Amino acid sequence: MRTHAALRILPLLFVLTSPLLLSAQFQAPTPEELKMTDDPKAPGAAAIYLNIDESTDDNVHFHKIYARIKVLTEKGKELATVEIPYEHHFTKILDIEGRTIHSDGTIIPLAVKPEDLMATTIATKSGETVQINHMVFTLPNVEAGSILEYHYSISYDDMALSSPEWLIQRKFYVHKAHYSFLPFKAFLPGILNSTNWYPMDEHGHPANNLVWIGKLPDGVTVKRNAAGRFTLDVDEIPAAPEEEWMPPVQSALDRVFFYYAEADTVQNFWNEEGKIWSKDVDRFADPSKTLKEAVAALVAPADSDVDKARKIYLAVQALDNTDFSRTKSDAERKRLNLKDTRHAQDIWEQKSGSSEEIALLYLAMLRAAGLTAYAEKLVDRQWGVFDPSYFTAHQLNDTLVVLSAGGKEIELDPGEKMCPFQTVSWRHSAAGGISQTASGANTVSSANQIYSANKITRFGDITLDDHGGVSGGFKIAMIGQEALYWRQLALRNDEDEVKKRFDQSLQSIVPDGIEAHIDHFAGLDDPNANLIAVVKAQGSMGVATSKRVILPAFFFETRAKHPFVAEEKRQTKVDMHYGETILEQMTYHLPAGLSVEGAPADANESWPQHAIFNTKATVAPGQVTVVRKFYRNFTFAQPEEYQELRGFYQKVATADQGEVVLTTAPVAPKGN
Repeated sequence: MRTHAALRILPLLFVLTSPLLLSAQFQAPTPEELKMTDDPKAPGAAAIYLNIDESTDDNVHFHKIYARIKVLTEKGKELATVEIPYEHHFTKILDIEGRTIHSDGTIIPLAVKPEDLMATTIATKSGETVQINHMVFTLPNVEAGSILEYHYSISYDDMALSSPEWLIQRKFYVHKAHYSFLPFKAFLPGILNSTNWYPMDEHGHPANNLVWIGKLPDGVTVKRNAAGRFTLDVDEIPAAPEEEWMPPVQSALDRVFFYYAEADTVQNFWNEEGKIWSKDVDRFADPSKTLKEAVAALVAPADSDVDKARKIYLAVQALDNTDFSRTKSDAERKRLNLKDTRHAQDIWEQKSGSSEEIALLYLAMLRAAGLTAYAEKLVDRQWGVFDPSYFTAHQLNDTLVVLSAGGKEIELDPGEKMCPFQTVSWRHSAAGGISQTASGANTVSSANQIYSANKITRFGDITLDDHGGVSGGFKIAMIGQEALYWRQLALRNDEDEVKKRFDQSLQSIVPDGIEAHIDHFAGLDDPNANLIAVVKAQGSMGVATSKRVILPAFFFETRAKHPFVAEEKRQTKVDMHYGETILEQMTYHLPAGLSVEGAPADANESWPQHAIFNTKATVAPGQVTVVRKFYRNFTFAQPEEYQELRGFYQKVATADQGEVVLTTAPVAPKGN
């Protein structure tokens, strides 16, 4: 359930139904349920939902939840802990009851009071401190084989409505579920509609439409009876997909949303939201006299539009971004004479602001320089996928700035600390949202990232002894997303912690038996330079016999986890985050008495228009050099493309198993 404080109604007199009458009743388990140790409809499941029942009544301001769960393995015990988020100021959690039933029929009741369970989390988002209230209870004495059963009610005040969300598909298999929703009386049919008042949305507009939108299993429909109640009954719902490299799982789930809204269609909603948002952006990013004077000191009249944009970008990137440092407390703001930010000029004057504020300051300064620029408000792809059918702009949480210059639209990410000019964080690329345009605000998707924008180069020299012992080192040069990750990590941690985490990451790419430790970084604090990690390595690798030493040819791939190789089928879209280039070169220097008996054959594989992979081994007196190149120019792949994608990665995995064979016996030269 989404209970929105913004959806308000005038005080009305209701006849409230007793919460006790609304409570769901516990069910006696069947002998089959008690004995169950697995479920043929959900093979290997850690737990299953036997029953779910959710009902919402916006006339008595109640939402009720009932669940019955069978725990099948130790992992399934996680469902014994139930977390209930709620709006503290206008909701109450009532009638929490629960019990654990062991497989022998023993019942252990939950003994808690709602007031004992309240917890508060303080979170910071875009420079704002947000209080998140929730209740947590854990059913007692849970073990594999237990049946868990609980119900609770959420009561919200007479001035709030619920806009329920029915989550049909969940992490675990659902055998049977029932959902119902009785809307506020203004939306009931006939004589049941006993009021002329409508709720108000967050903009103060009458929300005079009731809309539901959802993704449903085949053959399943939402029904509405003569009294105006919506119901949905589902059974045998598979667990939510859990696949490698998939978008945030909520984007793939079956679910239904209800909305009280002024808009009656998706297009009308986003048209109106876009207009309101765009006006707010223009108001905040108005190029004031102070900003025009600041820009005049940064740029020269002879500069090109792109050069002006670059100079201004460097200036705003140098400001204190509180999303990467920390938000100043009220006491600190008062001591430093910092004011509430109502205009981009405030951010410039106090040299500090959130990512959102710095992005809009940059927009204001571009406009102050006479450049044409717009804002884009996007979903963060790390956490979600833009869903136009979700009637809220709150799913959009990050801002890009689009510069029009030289006939091109250039997306810029000034609010992303340490992000170079004309580089965009992957979380903001190929992301949906809304954008200002010359003709108004529209829904939009930001540009994808090509493979050449993100590059990792690993190159090194290793000296071997007669038994496979090695010493030496290598360097890792990073451009794009990998460099951005480590630089932002360094903003929040000291250098020792960053080195510790980098060493941990090295363990996934160096061979077993090799110890690798970073010596130092170059360019860690300069986003406009290549980031280089200098690494020292020693240990032993490969297999040594009396006559041969067998080494992994591809030093950096011996412990690589190749995606998709083991996954035969695919339900969801593949999301690789961004395109990238990986170049690797390792030279093995051989000891006297060892020569190369065999090296991997050159490999050339491709998935046309998506990815290319090739390798080459070069043998010279006293050494062998192995080169590996991987270019991936796709971010997303649809399930129907999966077999081609998987076939390509299987070929890569096979090639990466290549070996270099060294021998103590002289190797005869090849004939001409």
